[in-house]
Amino acid sequence: MGDSYVIAIDFGTAYSGYAFNITTSEEESNPRLKSWGAEQGVDTPKTSTCILFDQNEDFLKFGHEAKNTYTKMKGQEAKKHYFFEGFKMALYGRDLNKNFKIKAANNEEMTALKVFSESLRFLKDDALKTINSKAPGQNFTPSDFTWVLTVPTIWDESAKQFMREAATQAGIITEGTEDKLMIALEPEAASVWCKKLPSDGFITQNHNSVSLDQTPETQTIIVDCGGGTIDITVHKILKRGALKEKHKASGNNLGGQTVDRKFQEFLREIFTDGVWDEYEETYPSEVQKMLFDFSRLKQVDEDIEIPCPYNLGKLARRKKDIEKFFESVQGASWNKGVIKISREKLRSFYDESLQGMTKSLKEILEKNLKIDFILLVGGFAESKILQKHINEQFGGEHKILCPVRPQEAILRGAVEFGRNPKIVTFRRSRFTYGVAVLKKFDESEHKQEKKLIADGKEWCKDIFKILLEVGQDVAWDETKEHFLNAADPKQTQMSVRLFRTEKKNPEYVDDSGVEEIGSFVVKLCDSKTNQERKVKIELNFGSAIRATGTDLNTGKKSTLKFEFKNV
Repeated sequence: MGDSYVIAIDFGTAYSGYAFNITTSEEESNPRLKSWGAEQGVDTPKTSTCILFDQNEDFLKFGHEAKNTYTKMKGQEAKKHYFFEGFKMALYGRDLNKNFKIKAANNEEMTALKVFSESLRFLKDDALKTINSKAPGQNFTPSDFTWVLTVPTIWDESAKQFMREAATQAGIITEGTEDKLMIALEPEAASVWCKKLPSDGFITQNHNSVSLDQTPETQTIIVDCGGGTIDITVHKILKRGALKEKHKASGNNLGGQTVDRKFQEFLREIFTDGVWDEYEETYPSEVQKMLFDFSRLKQVDEDIEIPCPYNLGKLARRKKDIEKFFESVQGASWNKGVIKISREKLRSFYDESLQGMTKSLKEILEKNLKIDFILLVGGFAESKILQKHINEQFGGEHKILCPVRPQEAILRGAVEFGRNPKIVTFRRSRFTYGVAVLKKFDESEHKQEKKLIADGKEWCKDIFKILLEVGQDVAWDETKEHFLNAADPKQTQMSVRLFRTEKKNPEYVDDSGVEEIGSFVVKLCDSKTNQERKVKIELNFGSAIRATGTDLNTGKKSTLKFEFKNV
């Protein structure tokens, strides 16, 4: 079937969606996106990342529908249900394991793995339903497709593995079809798509139309402005349009939701005397609705008006005249049931997020990488305030581009990436990776406490054998190999432990700053035959690490299962 059948899922902090391609490779493909929200009177390329479970933790709804159903529930009923929103950020910078739990809106907890896998299951089923309705007579199943799941670049390996596990539980892949799932990094996917766009596919501030230059050596910073994260990657274009990552990914967790949070804090400043706290407690679904209304206004750069919900007004009036609440705050006024917020105030909600972006970008630009373009993508890039700020800060020296529909760039690019994974040729390694090995003990260079005696010989244990160094270029799908010998002829198995560190050349695997990211056991063949007992370790650095160990006498393989780091 070739690689032309692809489904890409963009599972975002604030919004999620999918795109697919079911044309054969010869035809010029244009990934198709599902459009969401007809029932709610909107038409968006992604739906809200919200999921609702009943009191028995059984899945009910996902997306705009989950939000709407939950919003309409009365207090007691809402408390019985598990409603999750913005939960993707729970994976950022955390030690993950299978029992890791996250809190729902009713303050009860569920395991993160279930929340994530049920969300992916919904998106998978919906995608197959959409595709099957467009291709009558064909009944596609998950294994007919290459699946691409997008993740932020600044995510840790354990979060990527967590998503693989969630995808497995969601039935996207099964044992034997693991290779059908690719993990794509969001900024890479976006840049793959933007390379294809003509100049009128971009919003430019300086009004001369430019498209992304395809000349080899052109260097671009991609800034993926998401709801949760701002993710920054630098790419250089190589011959034949392939991309090479020039600087290890960086970024922060100050995405578009930071602005929502500032808006919410401002409402708390206005409605003092505990009014806002009581409102959040009693009418959580109305608060959701206010935030949803606000998120649409985030694209503008002018004074904004938000209708004050009836119940908020009712709670406020119990304390004093509503106008009185506005006397002590700057930048907001009351006008017949509407909360007006000035343009200056709206801009102030962006400060923290934009400062974080500016700081990250300056750090990269100071490295003197000769950057030609700054490319803004992601839903948050639709904001005029954000676009203006980046132009004011960097527009003098760099061409700044933002695709007309920045939210779709990642999805469309992810489909292209699924069809041609070699398009991102090199990545820059963020860590030094290695395995623990034994070496012949040497008094002059090894620590005494590392001495181990096996089969009558003296060994030094816990030596860090480097397979890949931090900052090294890793070719797409590159495999590093290393051979390990069994120290003891009576051994029936060998345990292989994989480590990583930001240091260039660690000596031992228990040095400070070194962490174990996974391990596996290779069964060894019977030792009676007295052959040399060797195991070949292969580490594959595609979009996520895969490791295998092979007993060279029998050819039997075992694969690394990342038990997410134990908490």
